[in-house]
Formats: sequence, C-alpha cells, structure tokens
Amino acid sequence: MKQIILKSGKDKRVRNGHLWIYQGEIGIIGIDVKAGDIVEVLDNRGRFIGMGYYNSASQMAVRILSREREPIDASFFRRRIIQAIEYRKRVKPNATCYRLIFGEGDLLPGLIVDRFEDFLVVQFLTMGMEVNREIIINLLIELCNPRGIIERSDTSVRHLEELPERAGCIYGEAPSTLTITDNGLKFQVDLLEGQKTGYFLDQSANRAALSNYCQGKTVLDCFCHIGSFAIHAASYGAKSVLGIDISQEAVNLATENATINNLSNNCSFKTANAFDFLREQVAQKAEYDLIILDPPAFTKSKQTVERAVRGYKEINLRALKMLPAGGILVTCSCSHHMNSELFWEIINTAAVDAKRQIRLLERRTQSLDHPILVGVPETEYLKCLIFEVF
Repeated sequence: MKQIILKSGKDKRVRNGHLWIYQGEIGIIGIDVKAGDIVEVLDNRGRFIGMGYYNSASQMAVRILSREREPIDASFFRRRIIQAIEYRKRVKPNATCYRLIFGEGDLLPGLIVDRFEDFLVVQFLTMGMEVNREIIINLLIELCNPRGIIERSDTSVRHLEELPERAGCIYGEAPSTLTITDNGLKFQVDLLEGQKTGYFLDQSANRAALSNYCQGKTVLDCFCHIGSFAIHAASYGAKSVLGIDISQEAVNLATENATINNLSNNCSFKTANAFDFLREQVAQKAEYDLIILDPPAFTKSKQTVERAVRGYKEINLRALKMLPAGGILVTCSCSHHMNSELFWEIINTAAVDAKRQIRLLERRTQSLDHPILVGVPETEYLKCLIFEVF
C-alpha cells in the first residue's frame, strides 16, 4: 500500500477526528504516490492513522476516508452511500428534497449530492472523488433510481485541485426548471444554471421556524434569491412580504414561486442591491415587523474576514434601525470563517450602534441533512439567529 508519513506531533488533530492533512504536516511521501491515489497515513513512528486520498496540487494533501485498513473500492463507496441514504430516511422521513451526501459530514470528503424530487445534483470537488466519479455515478443510479443526474462541478474550488470546472446532465434527463416541495410549499428551481445546486436546502428547517413569528407582520427579506424565506413567511400569515435580490433572474423565479403558491397578493419581489436598499429605507424611516437577512457568504477565506465583518455589521445595523419594539430579526451567515463567536459579536455591536436592545429567541444551524461531524468544525458553517427587539 502506498504510504504517507506525518511529521512528529502532526497527528493529533486527525486522531481527534479531523479528516484533513495539510502538505506541511507530511514528513515522507511514498516514492510512487501520485495525485488521486489512495494512501495509508502513518504517524512518525509508523502507527496506522487511516486511509485517504492524496493530491499534491492541494494544500489539503490528504483527506481521510476510513480509520480502518480496508480497500477503498466500489464496495466501500456502496456502503458509505447506503449509510447516507439510511440517515436521511431517519432525519428527513417525509422530505422529497434534501442533501443526500454532505462531504465530510458523511465521511465522503469532496462529494456533494442533493436530491430534488426524482433528480440528483452532484458535485465532485476534489481529485480523490474525481478519480472515483464513474463508480459513484453508477452507484447513485443503482441505489437511487433517479430520472436524471445533473453535475454541477462548476465551482472554483476545483481549481485548487487542478481540476477543470464541469457541468451538465450526465444521466437521464434534465428539466430546464423543476418544481420541488419544501415544507409543503412549491418552488421552481433551475438545477442546471441556478446558484450552487439550485436551491439552498440547508435553510429548510430555519424557514419552517418562521411559522412562530409571521402572523399579521410586515416582512422584509433581503438577499431573497428565489423567494424561499419570503414565501414561507407569506404562507405563515404575514400581512405583507417584500423580497429583495440583486439578480433579476432570481426575482423572476421568486415572483413565479409566489404565484404557484397563491401568495402573490401578499408577497412581492424587487430587483435591488440589498445594501443600497437598506440604506435608502433607513433614510426614509421605513419600518418592518420582521426582517430576514440571509446573504451569500461574505468571506470564503481567512484573508477576507475583516471585510466580511464590515458587511455583516452594516446590514444588521440598518435592519435593526427599522425594527420597532417587538420586531423580529432573523439573521444568517453561511461562512465557516465567520465563526459563531465573531458573528454574535457583530450583531451585539450592531445593536449597540443602532441603540436597540435585543434578546435571543433561537440559535439555529443547518438542517440535519447537512450533518455536523464532531472533530471537523468546518462542517458546522451555517448560523441562524432569531432576535426580538425591545
């Protein structure tokens, strides 16, 4: 078996449950090891740590797949995929849309699979998964019997693995748009061209949590994408809902989604830059009972955290200025680099500057189909905080 030997003292993190080994932690690389190969990982005393795949092009040189000495073959991937399917049956028993495989959270680092009704959307993000692509596709066809599989490996993280971007239908058929169901509501999604894999499944439980707060309220949903939060709010009895997004395509879909749910009378959408819109609304002394902030990740690296802090501070400050006593703020961050403590500090500072006192109603994270793996903090990335102003 091809081997990687770690430097002295560099085995603690991975022994404590993490799955990543960085280039700088490796002492010796077997002479015949090449990108995509399965390797045994040993500590500097030759003790076995795990099996993983290697890529010399990536700073994350090895990603652990197993803590046992076992073949990493079609049978291995079959077991892992079946485990993922069985887990979703337990945590999302009635759902027809969910994340089927969540990379490290399912001990399959570099692989993402979302189920949307009878279709699957897949992402192969690393060299180790790329070399097993055909095995995985064939297993998904066999075990899930989809009408179609769409690949959305059109993400810049593949460049870090020296892999080209790729997207398109790779099995069966691919509808131009598909109507899916989330918490009993219908949404038209674009699996081929939409953001990420077409719909943000990780917020499903958080959208359902709005049911406790919306009755009779005026609601503003910033960064609304295709209207998922806004339409949930309208369905839960909001008096009026306005969704804002910078993408005209997203706003068009959001408007259609309000129509198919018979919510057009109290739910509308507008194309605008959310930062500019919030600034203008504050200047006009606008007021809302409930404001939802679910922006895209403002930072995807440690180097841009400071800039992201300013962005999160600005939108939360302006939102708080428009909420009266009893108003509700639902604020989210989907960046791992914006950790929970820092995000909390930003909201606290925004509240002080807005001269608002707030209290926490709910502290939430991603839906259970995006499992958080203890030992791998990066798998816990989504933060959703619900506050009351008083």
